Amino acid sequence: MTIAHEPRVVGLRVGRRRDISLAASARPPVSWLVEAPAAWKAARAELRLDRITVAAANPYGVLEEWPFPPLQPGDVRTLEVRVVGVDGSASAWSEAHEIRARFTDEPWTASFLGLARPTRAAQPFLARRAFAVAATVTSAELHVAAHGVYHARLNGADVDDGVLHPGWTAYQHRLPLQLTDVSALLRPGEVNTLAVEVAGGWYTETYGFGETAERFYGDQPGIAPLLRLRHEDGRIEDISGDERWRLFGDGELVSSGIYAGEEVDLRRHPSGWETQAFDDAAWEAPALARPDRDPVPIDIEPVRRIRSLPVVAVPDSADPDRVLLDFGQNLVGRVRFRVSGPAGTRIVLRHAEVIDAGRVNTRPLRAAAATDTFVLDGAGDTVCEPRFTFHGFRYVEVTGYPGELDPTDFAAVVLHTDLTRTGWFSCSDERLNRLHENIVWSFAGNALSLPTDCPQRDERLGWTGDAQVFAPTAASLFDTDAFFASWLTDVVAEQASRGGRVPTVVPQTLGSLGETMAAGWGDAITVIPTVLHERFGDRTLLARMIGPMRAWVDAVSDAAGPDRLWERGFQYGDWLDPTVARPDKAKTDPGLVATAYFARSARLVSDALDRAGDGDAATRYAVLADDVRDAFVATYVTPRGRLASDAPTAYALALEFDLLPAALRPAAAERLAFLLRAGGYRMATGFLGTPLVLDALLSGRQEGAAEQLLLQTMCPSWLYPLSQGATTVWERWDGIRPDGTLHPSGMTSFNHYALGSVGDVLHRRVGGLACDAPGWSRLRIQPWFISSLQHARVAHDTPRGRAGVEWHRDAAAPDRLRVRAQVPHGVTAWVDLGDRAPFEVGAGDHTWEVTVALRRSPEIGVDTDLAVIADAPGACAAVSRTIAVHSPEMATEFDAYIRWVPGRRLRDELAAVSAPAALVARIDAALAGVPT
Repeated sequence: MTIAHEPRVVGLRVGRRRDISLAASARPPVSWLVEAPAAWKAARAELRLDRITVAAANPYGVLEEWPFPPLQPGDVRTLEVRVVGVDGSASAWSEAHEIRARFTDEPWTASFLGLARPTRAAQPFLARRAFAVAATVTSAELHVAAHGVYHARLNGADVDDGVLHPGWTAYQHRLPLQLTDVSALLRPGEVNTLAVEVAGGWYTETYGFGETAERFYGDQPGIAPLLRLRHEDGRIEDISGDERWRLFGDGELVSSGIYAGEEVDLRRHPSGWETQAFDDAAWEAPALARPDRDPVPIDIEPVRRIRSLPVVAVPDSADPDRVLLDFGQNLVGRVRFRVSGPAGTRIVLRHAEVIDAGRVNTRPLRAAAATDTFVLDGAGDTVCEPRFTFHGFRYVEVTGYPGELDPTDFAAVVLHTDLTRTGWFSCSDERLNRLHENIVWSFAGNALSLPTDCPQRDERLGWTGDAQVFAPTAASLFDTDAFFASWLTDVVAEQASRGGRVPTVVPQTLGSLGETMAAGWGDAITVIPTVLHERFGDRTLLARMIGPMRAWVDAVSDAAGPDRLWERGFQYGDWLDPTVARPDKAKTDPGLVATAYFARSARLVSDALDRAGDGDAATRYAVLADDVRDAFVATYVTPRGRLASDAPTAYALALEFDLLPAALRPAAAERLAFLLRAGGYRMATGFLGTPLVLDALLSGRQEGAAEQLLLQTMCPSWLYPLSQGATTVWERWDGIRPDGTLHPSGMTSFNHYALGSVGDVLHRRVGGLACDAPGWSRLRIQPWFISSLQHARVAHDTPRGRAGVEWHRDAAAPDRLRVRAQVPHGVTAWVDLGDRAPFEVGAGDHTWEVTVALRRSPEIGVDTDLAVIADAPGACAAVSRTIAVHSPEMATEFDAYIRWVPGRRLRDELAAVSAPAALVARIDAALAGVPT
């Protein structure tokens, strides 16, 4: 770690965003880091505004409240921070930090511009205006509200590097406003030209499935631009949306859709249209409309081009006229390519996540065409890239390319919200490293303006359940505070008109389908604010969310009734339980799941109220949580700790949501391990059970079962998709089946982060680094020393500085390990190494020698007890693979039949499926080769 010889303040920023420090409100939060010798103790911080006004604050700047008078729109101020120690010593003032107040508090004056006579639905258009700028203008800020997406240029130059501005919000509640400082592009004393390209994006998209799909917001895109000029004397001049703008609806962008893709005809490009010299006399005057609400700035990192990936292979194509390109990674974005060809040449790009028999397999896309078309204008060396769409893909099919295609002329452009990476994990097992990387790719791709379920098919929606289960993992990987805080604003807005109910998708565009009041989905409104408070120390957000959190729990209480059991109405339940055929028919009773979430959310509300100082209300919700827990136990739990739904998710919920009496917890954990072993340690949980199952096992001292479950390679398991070439997390455990065929369902996404919620466990448990108090003011260091791992490492840029844990096993003495930890300044860590009593340490670098007995397995064979075989790492997989080599049909029958429970030999189970003696012998040999 960085150890300063003298205390100092670094990393000063204003606002929640990490990509840029700006004030999106009059009282923005302020954050900074303290670096100092470990023994030096900070007492307070002092903030200095414009080198004059000084205010005191907490010493460690974690989203501290603005301590000065409110900022005004357009303010440019200077902020510095220093820390003062308990001994009276003080650091130097930090480097002066310029604050730009980028918000507006005035009524919106600009009109929306749109085509007066559109000729087709969702018609893209170009808009421009030339205007004189006085020599006295010193700065300029561009404000744009949009019904759709836009790209702006000032005097021919892009105003910023964002794409798909201003993103997607619940437009009917929150009209997004993008504010951009364009001072550097302005030409005072000259005629300037503002040019904007506009498409419908999410605003004109059709939502729903099959024949129910329809436009939700509007048929045509529009923009409301306002360019605010500041003169030397402080005077403000606005160039806004009015009749002086000129629009053109027949530019090169013929059509554009999020699901459909784009058609671009380069022959229709009006050359020089974004410059002052262009003659727009033939362009039309706009249709003007007043917005139905004032737009509001969106305080979130924008979507950007993050990186480019080259083509890594050219798979054989079943059609000689079609070229397949493989980018080696399932990603979210679009393709950029370079081409020369005759005018009128039509190049078509179709995108897909998988290929089959030499063709892109687009069945999982359903109604999403995911097709980009370019018609060339005959100019040489042209670079083509869509502007207002994105796709989820690894493979691209190219048709119509002139001449021989050179793969080096093609690149995949990765798009997502430009979140700052804050967490990293690695270990000695490359399979776990690849799993972790798949999780990172899946979340990044689905963090595109807001958290979505998938990026490729005719959906790409803000499903609340997916976000709820994955929020902890997201916070382990990226700084997601601004990202989720923005989306929660829409969640609250959608909830406000629904009597406390939270829709299953936000923004809610699915009609009645999105109105389901579902446990685990609506609970996003209680869980995610709690996560943001814990991981980022966002006290202000949690306080703001208490009302909506209470409203949700009150609505659930009404739905449950006086018996405190939420058993009425449809529930998604443990969605996509792999042990059943239908995604909504999980083995765990949906009423049990819903009641468990009811108890949890009531407890979270009580905790939030307690932090806010409202003791009376906190007590009321604590009593409610206790009542629900009592009803849960009375209804679903036997006196000996069995659950009415004898399924892994039921036990994981009961254990992790603290719903069981202490005396019954060991029995429940043992039963959970028993059920998982009976299934050969293959996954038996869906969306709601999967995030909890490993923690439930580990907290219940069932480390062996947890290790078996995590490292399982057979289908279904976390590692199975790797055997099928997965580079992202799948929606279904068996999206591609062992025989290589795709799951037959129309709901088969290969980029779906929900089941990747195990990522948080890799950080907290395998790496051994967890947040133990809000804002990482306290750490928990408690590694899970998996027997088959030689080392593991996790690092996290916490709001207080870099923290890390790494452990290495001694190759000569595997029971001995060395653990190193890095604790940021001002932070304490609770340490549990397993071979001694837990203890606390302070800031600095620490090293411990640890002795932990290595888990070893006995020698096994076909005459060994089934439970003993199952507990040997890799043994169940060895049996199934050996049978499959002999007969895939027999393997399928065996896997469906076998229960790995004590009291019976494997030889007897093999006889039940008529395994011949030679096969039994081969299985016996395979088991003898399993490492002990």
